[in-house]
Amino acid sequence: MTSKLEQLKRFTTVVADTGDLDAIARLQPVDATTNPSLLLKAATFPRYAQMMAQIQQDFRGNPQAACEQLAVAVGSEILSLIPGRISTEVDARLSFDEQATYEYALRLIDRYEQHGIDRQRVLIKIAATWEGIQAARRLEKLNIQTNLTLLFSFAQAAACADAGVFLISPFVGRIYDWYKKNLNREYAGLEDPGVQSVSRIYHYYKANNYPTIVMGASFRNLGQIEALAGCDRLTISPELLEQLSTEQGPLERKLQAGAQGEAAILMDEAGFRWAHNEDAMANEKLAEGIRAFARDQEKLEKLFN
Repeated sequence: MTSKLEQLKRFTTVVADTGDLDAIARLQPVDATTNPSLLLKAATFPRYAQMMAQIQQDFRGNPQAACEQLAVAVGSEILSLIPGRISTEVDARLSFDEQATYEYALRLIDRYEQHGIDRQRVLIKIAATWEGIQAARRLEKLNIQTNLTLLFSFAQAAACADAGVFLISPFVGRIYDWYKKNLNREYAGLEDPGVQSVSRIYHYYKANNYPTIVMGASFRNLGQIEALAGCDRLTISPELLEQLSTEQGPLERKLQAGAQGEAAILMDEAGFRWAHNEDAMANEKLAEGIRAFARDQEKLEKLFN
């Protein structure tokens, strides 16, 4: 019998959530994603030592530009190993500034193109705030495709679909973490609130013919992954990918188009802010996630001071 990883790949595009080139080469995902936390970890890998030294030399005194260059350099290396796309993240400290987010994304694309990478192989990762979603709307019109991340609420998902973003990354594990902590109970399989959130978004998109891709992210265990088999894409850590590659046994498709979904919602700014605010979990986890990525971005910049 083939491994669960190989079975999963039959109906879901598998994405590696890492900047580790060795893991990517070994596990052979279609796409890959990075973020400031993963870049901070990647900066310690011996194989990136020469790259880090060169960037420090070329961008001395400009840590922001150095971090942009590092993100693109790592992304370009990853693209040499995968057939698909790399997701590269905008500075989380810009999450509430539409214009600054837009301009940062344009700089990332320009740097990739200077590396000889076509924009069609890059997804710009942006936090799914109202401002981030509107910046993504503008970028999509320039044929710069986006990955809206730190997505926890149905309001965020509805607004992203309405904006025509290419892909969203709902955070399964972090939703699970919040409910486990606040309700003091364990969840498994289809009872998992993170699994339920992604399932609801997936069926909503398919029922209303939204082309936006749903990519479940931030997994805590194999059960969450198996419960979302059939989702458009899943971005998975190397550790869990390794487990899937060694696990045997049948893995069934759980999500597929055709199931009943909710009617389309047009989300204006006031409606978005109220609906997101009413979801205590989503409100808390989005703010927490932005702060955490911002702190890692600051640590990354210190490497180039």
